[in-house]
Amino acid sequence: MASPMINPEQIHRDSILPVGRLAEWLDAHLPGPSTRPLVQPLTGGSSNLLYLVERGGRKLVLRRPPPARYDRTSHDISREIRLLSALGQTDVPHPRLIAWSDDADLIGAPFLVMEHVDGFSPVGRFPEPFETNSAHRRDIGFRMVETLARLAKVDWRAVGLDGFGKPDGFLERQVDRWLAQFERCRTRTIPHLDALAHWLRASRPQQVATGLIHGDYSFPNVMIASDPPVRMAAIVDWESSTIGDPLLDLGHLLAGWCNPGESRTYLRDIDWRDMPTRKELVERYAELTGLPSDNIEYYRALALFKLAIILEGAYARYIDRQSDYAPHATLEQRVPALIEQAWGFALGA
Repeated sequence: MASPMINPEQIHRDSILPVGRLAEWLDAHLPGPSTRPLVQPLTGGSSNLLYLVERGGRKLVLRRPPPARYDRTSHDISREIRLLSALGQTDVPHPRLIAWSDDADLIGAPFLVMEHVDGFSPVGRFPEPFETNSAHRRDIGFRMVETLARLAKVDWRAVGLDGFGKPDGFLERQVDRWLAQFERCRTRTIPHLDALAHWLRASRPQQVATGLIHGDYSFPNVMIASDPPVRMAAIVDWESSTIGDPLLDLGHLLAGWCNPGESRTYLRDIDWRDMPTRKELVERYAELTGLPSDNIEYYRALALFKLAIILEGAYARYIDRQSDYAPHATLEQRVPALIEQAWGFALGA
């Protein structure tokens, strides 16, 4: 969504868009003179595909499902279209939806076109002055949790998201919902997975709030504005969003968060220097939302349980030769490591 970064693996893996047909559609749906767009694959977006589209001096981002699905519940672009339309009525920073098409014959799949966001994801080395300014680095952590609190407070019914999810019994359904997905892609036995599932069922807290949740809220899926002061430019990659327990979003964020002196979590390429602690983030979130944080270790464990099963689907596709994306080979070790870490959260709760 920021400057384009071409991923050679993705170019090899995914066919280039039919630019001629796309150009005709853009001419019909967007203002400006008729012109042939420049289209480049972008990194980012672990499943749905992203393309930078430059047309008439304007930068846009096209998002479409991949050629093959990880799971029948994944990659429903119509949900993202509905969600981005609803977010346009809120103060939650997001890429503005510009146009969309449900005609799968046009470019090979339904797609949406959204604004290009000027900013950076806080992964790896930050651009200056953010990299070396300790106050900026600390503020990035707080802006992330403050924006998450803003999302949790959205009046989802008022913005037209009634029926977007199944909020009744959301937390109660989670373990069996994700175990069922694991069974659909099972290729192996993962240590501690069954014990973790049993603990999650037995230790489930009462769901105290219902709200709009992102479903994958972490460093790769937020963008910080390119210039100070530190502010959130957008939350991106909304394909996992639903109506559910907002504390699961907080649990997901904190599941990968390192306090000073701790070993690194599943999140790679994050420099934790000067970042707030988990305790500080929980306190700020509770202050803004009024939600309790007593059971945050439960939500951290559940978030990793869910993430591990999603990634196991990608690993299953790789070993079944339905995907040749080389990084998926590393999931052979990474998925069990996620379950091991989640089990550690359970034992320490």
